[in-house]
Amino acid sequence: MNFAILFKYQGILCTLVSAWMAVPVVFSLFDERAGTSVLLRSLAAGLALGGVFLAFGKKAGSRDMGIREAFAAVTFSWVVASAIGSLPLYLFGIPLSDAFFEAMSGFTTTGSTALPDIEALPKSLLLWRAMMHWIGGMGIIVLTLATAPMLGVGRMQLFRAEVPGPVPEKITPRLQQTALILWGTYFSLTLLATGSLLLVGVDPFNAVTHAFSCVATGGFSPLNGSVGQLGNVWAEWVLVFFMTIAAANFFLHYQVFVKGRISALWNDPEFCFYIGVIATSSLAITAFLVKEGTYPLADALRNATFQVVGIITTSGFSTVDYELWPAFPQCVLFFLTFLGGCSYSTTGGIKNIRILILIKYLHAVIRRLINPREIVHVRIGGRVVDQRTLSAVSSFLCLYLVTYFIGVLIVTMLGEDLITASSGVAASLSNVGPGLGNVGPLDNYSTQPVAAKWLYSFYMLLGRLEIYTVAVLFLPACWS
Repeated sequence: MNFAILFKYQGILCTLVSAWMAVPVVFSLFDERAGTSVLLRSLAAGLALGGVFLAFGKKAGSRDMGIREAFAAVTFSWVVASAIGSLPLYLFGIPLSDAFFEAMSGFTTTGSTALPDIEALPKSLLLWRAMMHWIGGMGIIVLTLATAPMLGVGRMQLFRAEVPGPVPEKITPRLQQTALILWGTYFSLTLLATGSLLLVGVDPFNAVTHAFSCVATGGFSPLNGSVGQLGNVWAEWVLVFFMTIAAANFFLHYQVFVKGRISALWNDPEFCFYIGVIATSSLAITAFLVKEGTYPLADALRNATFQVVGIITTSGFSTVDYELWPAFPQCVLFFLTFLGGCSYSTTGGIKNIRILILIKYLHAVIRRLINPREIVHVRIGGRVVDQRTLSAVSSFLCLYLVTYFIGVLIVTMLGEDLITASSGVAASLSNVGPGLGNVGPLDNYSTQPVAAKWLYSFYMLLGRLEIYTVAVLFLPACWS
């Protein structure tokens, strides 16, 4: 393991993340000065740490980046970024475990919060909190690739270790150009979401912060009551639209928004499956809520659709306390927690493409049982899925479930009830945010044991990097 190149990458990352802190610093000067001091001290500390890392890594060359170094660099990048991001909150007086939890939740776009009173924070810190979502949404490493051409040859290894999905690919032959296109599309979606929220009457601060969280599929809101506190029905539908789009494939965004190929939407099997799951789940919950007399039809459709989209896109926004709903809608939302959005997106979870491949693979296995001599191929979008991909999907699902059950066991050992542990671990591993029980949509993680908060933070990292990137670091061969 070449540690010099690791220090170099962490130094670049520290500098970039700390530099973004200048935005809430400037905002605090024009709005209120309560958060200026802690932000300035955090910015200075982050730049200083970046300088130390760069000093240790000054002799490293770009060709020193191998696949092992890439996995380590990506994993440590999220930890280091979260440590820097937590500094303003910690210096403001929030306990270390809560501050780090909040920052990891922000950068991994999980949206869980350990703050019992969000609105007690200065607006500058609330802006930084939303910005952590936005920076982490597209990916810290993708941001580094877009803004640091000096990284050189090792960039492809970083890209493969960072971008979520079964088979990472590039839009263009030049990786830096790919990263710039992704960030440009991401920035454009953010502007569109902000403008749309402003048009429906949301005030500028809430429009910007909710747009940051929405496009990043995060879920942080500057309001204690989340989106429901806005009391704006049109804003809810705007967020539903942008959450749905944001959870689609990055490369599908490129085809539609850059190339203008709208037909790419209905020609993409994963996107069609994803929309089908949203529509089916929303209609099923709507019908059940109307049947039970919970809401009239219009309110049932709006609330059901918003919660379904909020969970499956792993955004985690909420408008109502769905723990007051009957058991069936809660059960549907719990299962959607594991599903997640599309591959190559800012979402967590297993991803729709893996579920689609698994369904078709099981269908092929059953057909072979009926006729053992029949050759049945698994096809996605007309292409045959090779055996290596099928094995990767199956092994990922097994590892995901084993990791989940281990987490549930640990949290219950720490004294939490089964519902809270089951949903809290699922929400963290899938980067969703709210769960059930003591971590429900209108609750928070502040009441969880300190050890559980650190475990949830680790699971957020596992979910964001899809487990394998972190798991390989526990192999002795990675370091030898």
